[in-house]
Amino acid sequence: QVQLVESGGGLVQAGGSLRLSCAASGNIFSFNVMGWYRQAPGKQRELVATITSGRRTNYADSVVGRFTISRENAKNTIYLQMNTLKPEDTAIYYCNLKWGPRSDYWGQGTQVTVSS
Repeated sequence: QVQLVESGGGLVQAGGSLRLSCAASGNIFSFNVMGWYRQAPGKQRELVATITSGRRTNYADSVVGRFTISRENAKNTIYLQMNTLKPEDTAIYYCNLKWGPRSDYWGQGTQVTVSS
């Protein structure tokens, strides 16, 4: 059984910063992709950033230059450093881990609220 536990969400003013963490535990295949997705009220869940076990990264255009994803493979943990936050970044942020079509896991989500 794979579990993902997120932390680090909260309330911040526009222009501020937050750092999210996601720790995975369980029977995890070494070669995988972990990432962050977000869902704002009334909108579909969207990709924020992903990182492979080889540390190849991918970002949504809306966060390029502001967010940085990183990982510690030994701890099965990823981070999302979010700088210059905007009100439109307000959403529930979900951690994801996958290594195949039947190995796709989600965390419970952490709320990020950016006030203007």
